[in-house]
Amino acid sequence: MSWKRIALIVLAVIAIAGGGAYYWFIVESHVPADADFAIDMNEVRRLAASMPGDKALEIDAEKVAAFSFPKTAVVAGDGWSRVEIPVYSYRLVFPDGITAIIDTALDDKLGGSNLVSFDKAAYDRMSAALDKASLILITHEHMDHIGGLTEHPDVKRILPSTKLTQEQVDHPERSVPAAFPEGALDGYKPLAYGNYMAVAPGVVLIKSPGHSPGSQMIYVQKSDGTEVLFIGDVAWQYRNIELVRERARLMTQFFLKEDRKAVFGQLRELHRLHQAEPKLRIVPGHDGEAVAALVEAGVMKPGF
Repeated sequence: MSWKRIALIVLAVIAIAGGGAYYWFIVESHVPADADFAIDMNEVRRLAASMPGDKALEIDAEKVAAFSFPKTAVVAGDGWSRVEIPVYSYRLVFPDGITAIIDTALDDKLGGSNLVSFDKAAYDRMSAALDKASLILITHEHMDHIGGLTEHPDVKRILPSTKLTQEQVDHPERSVPAAFPEGALDGYKPLAYGNYMAVAPGVVLIKSPGHSPGSQMIYVQKSDGTEVLFIGDVAWQYRNIELVRERARLMTQFFLKEDRKAVFGQLRELHRLHQAEPKLRIVPGHDGEAVAALVEAGVMKPGF
């Protein structure tokens, strides 16, 4: 066999192996048969009605910053053109001016050069809202959701209003570079719960580890009956739910260190809910079009 033929065979093997690796790490998004997760909406609604008091009158959405990723990093196989990944904080407004915050975005120091936009005025409004909030909830412990809390100038004072879960406290490595000041959590008692926990009238936590150990969804039923499900980063965008497709394995395995099978189970359940519960508004972690549609529908209001 000539050396030229051998060289061609070697190149062909390399090309095949490279193609297989590309498919595996960039395109493949098969749902494992044993990827199980279920949300009992009857129980969630029962718990939402179990706490006395008035439910939220409105939900406000504050866009604080944005990243930009290749589409395949968001939905495996979607190509290499870039898509905006906006970063939001949400505020629930109850009667008598009582408020709750869901997620706290991040500042420009934490985001650094990875950010393609940062709205300091929006960040300042969010930070001021933390001062006034009676309840602060975090969908998960990544910096773009917990960073506004860790960087708050008086975090020790607002921690009594903050309901971090045991898993969120136990995994500070998932928040890096965000970190609580030394000693800030001394004596802090995090939440420990099973599948669900009511924390305010119309507000229920749903445990959903996978994207991170401390991931949870937050169900909100407004006073007018509107139902909204904040899913954190189970899905970055609604397309993940519609197609039941995860982020590229390169992203989930090497950068996010997800439990990929757990996330697939959650995506499949959210897809089922999307079809079975058309009035349930699902809010992915970083979908500007989904938030804009909810604002257009009057489900949310823009800005704090």
